[in-house]
Amino acid sequence: MDYNAILDAALGTLHKEGRYRTFIDIERRNGQFPHAIWRKPDGTEAEITVWCGNDYLGMGQHPVVLKAMHEALDATGAGSGGTRNISGTTVYHNRLEAELADLHQKEAALLFTSAYVANDATLSTLHRLFPGLIIYSDELNHASMIEGIRRNNGAKRVWKHNDLDDLRAKLMADDPKAPKLIAFESVYSMDGDFGPLKELCDLAEEFGALTYLDEVHAVGMYGPRGGGVAERDGLLDRIDIINGTLGKAFGVHGGYIAASARMCDAIRSYAPGFIFTTSLPPVVAAGAAASVAHLKTDQSIRDLHQERARVLKLRLKGLGLPIIDHGSHIVPVIVGDPVHTKKLSDMLLSEFGIYVQPINFPTVPRGTERLRFTPSPVHGAPEIDKLVQAMDALWSHCALNRAEMAG
Repeated sequence: MDYNAILDAALGTLHKEGRYRTFIDIERRNGQFPHAIWRKPDGTEAEITVWCGNDYLGMGQHPVVLKAMHEALDATGAGSGGTRNISGTTVYHNRLEAELADLHQKEAALLFTSAYVANDATLSTLHRLFPGLIIYSDELNHASMIEGIRRNNGAKRVWKHNDLDDLRAKLMADDPKAPKLIAFESVYSMDGDFGPLKELCDLAEEFGALTYLDEVHAVGMYGPRGGGVAERDGLLDRIDIINGTLGKAFGVHGGYIAASARMCDAIRSYAPGFIFTTSLPPVVAAGAAASVAHLKTDQSIRDLHQERARVLKLRLKGLGLPIIDHGSHIVPVIVGDPVHTKKLSDMLLSEFGIYVQPINFPTVPRGTERLRFTPSPVHGAPEIDKLVQAMDALWSHCALNRAEMAG
């Protein structure tokens, strides 16, 4: 069998469909983000502006975070040296879990190496803890949730995105005595829309189900202390398990769940994705704890973030570009064709020094390919002006339609 030919064919399919993903080599410069250096394949360099990063608040370069990381590095060195069970638990890990539990007003929190792993490990373990568990999953839930539910090997029901009637029908069709869990997100990152959290909690209460909320694209950015949409809406006490990330708004790395002490203890004790993984480096935990603590009190950075997003959406709408606006900080511009999306991305980078990755199938449905912009507090008026002018010019150059999409 010619294995190389099979690999070539698989990769060739992606190239033909315009879905092949290319990585560009960038170097972030401390204190200059969102500006960075692009190291081109030919060895030359160019300054670019990053418009697709998930360091939503610029905390990856905040002095409070860097100071904490420098101090931890000098005190402890680089790595943790083991799993949490075998020498990998330090004062920094305990401090971070305490900060996260407090952020979400839960009894405990549990750290993972990423939010993906946190979702996968937790959701795939719950069936062992609750035999006969049925998981109800929004159809647009993140791949990590889908994978965790798939590996759970229990019953699952996929309900239409944000469709409460469809979810209710599925809940009513199942054994009322079976343990149940409803899994959903607060902010869906591709369209930037919000989940109907209160109504989902109402259904969970009515049918005796646990609630599992992914707040990855909301922690740090929503709520009076950055506790996410559930905090903003006064629903923290109605959410049983919250998943979050330390690698987006908090600007560092890692993921976690926050829940009751009993729930966290059970996941800690049963989930292979936690038990057998080397823990986060103490320097990372220290930086994340400093970031979480800082954002509990810095509302100004959240306000500025929302203002930047509103300005960008308003200006792109003014050009007649087809953006989706659900009121969140995420700004998707629909292109609708993978080849054109890749071409726009390439031209923005090569001609204007603007870096935004194309979003294609399977991340989004075919025909909804897009450029997804993530403005931050450090994207000022000059950066927004340059982006808007570039999009206006390239949209005309590519002869694309100008028709605003309804939010």
